Amino acid sequence: MNTSLESVKTWPNTAKNYFTELKLEMRRVTWPSRKQVESTTIVVIITVFAFAGYFALVDQVLAASITKLTQTLAR
Repeated sequence: MNTSLESVKTWPNTAKNYFTELKLEMRRVTWPSRKQVESTTIVVIITVFAFAGYFALVDQVLAASITKLTQTLAR
């Protein structure tokens, strides 16, 4: 019982230490510039569309292949 009471008593101090360390760590972070964010966003959007086109093509080929296979086996 004493250990849980002690942990409750130390919680505010632990939380304060956590936020102090978090604040210090966030100051050390190297944030990207707006230009870097914009350029990587464009790359991501282009990549998403390229993969969407690729998967649409693969889907069409597989669908046609399966249709042809089922028609051949059904005869």
